[in-house]
Amino acid sequence: MKRRIASALASIALCLGLAHAAVADDSFPSRPVTIIVGVAPGGSLDALARLLATELGKVTNSTFVVENVTGAGGLLGFQRLARSAPDGYTLMFSNQSMVLIPLLYPKAGLDIVKDTTAVGTVANVPMVLSVSNQSGIQDLPSMLAGMRSGKLKLYFGSGGPGTTAHLAEALFLQMAGVKADLIQYRGSGPAITDLMGGTIQAVLDQTVTMLPLHKGKQVKAIAVAAKERLPQMPDVPTFAEGGVPQFDLQIWNGLVGPKDMPRDVVAKLADAVSRAVQTPDFRARIDTLAAQVPSPEERSPAGFTNTLKRDQKQFAELARKIGLEAR
Repeated sequence: MKRRIASALASIALCLGLAHAAVADDSFPSRPVTIIVGVAPGGSLDALARLLATELGKVTNSTFVVENVTGAGGLLGFQRLARSAPDGYTLMFSNQSMVLIPLLYPKAGLDIVKDTTAVGTVANVPMVLSVSNQSGIQDLPSMLAGMRSGKLKLYFGSGGPGTTAHLAEALFLQMAGVKADLIQYRGSGPAITDLMGGTIQAVLDQTVTMLPLHKGKQVKAIAVAAKERLPQMPDVPTFAEGGVPQFDLQIWNGLVGPKDMPRDVVAKLADAVSRAVQTPDFRARIDTLAAQVPSPEERSPAGFTNTLKRDQKQFAELARKIGLEAR
């Protein structure tokens, strides 16, 4: 009997200890926070994550470290997050591609809404179609004409199956009524490297990556997904000007944690994100990259949760339309 009582008390103590561990202390964050990025360094997502990590460090007087966990279009990073303790010290920075992961890998048994805790939306970024300097392509209308006539065969590169670039390229090709080979890389960084080298001819990615390369004449941007030409890229026509008016894809980028995070931790992180995206350095950098800081409502945990739920529903239908297959 005594042994049973002692065992029961020990179990209760263990449960209480675990419950206490799931609650943030007043000093959070008191040690470095890891931000997982599911793609290789060098692409749009990685660049924004590192910018956010720097500003979060400033506003919290703490350390935020970006960890690239690549593979399977972000699935490995998502799994790493799902296995993490819900204490706020392991987060993930992602974009719309995160919504596609459960659709592409249903056997993984992950749910983007149920298995994460939304912290906040950080930036909304237009997509830009860029071509290699070696391709000889001058503008979108002539590119489409060449593809439709069969005289022009293109290789489009993206950051892997289910990434925003993959989604955007498949959607663009469908809307434009043309075909091209989609080459998948482990992150948009390697794809862009091959674009600059002329190994592939086109990449559809965010302004975060494409704007600096276009200005530096390392690639040629020929269309931007915006209602009007961007002040930062006045020489680049919109997709509407190029003959594909229905293509108007902008990408949200946001921060999530594992499920069941304590409310006080989420509140502290959300407040830190809100302050970080309003710092002069962050806003100046975002502006130079032609991105936008979301409204307070949109970037809040509740607003971001609604965005995830909306896209979870919409992207399931979109994935079927553009032929994204489960793996």
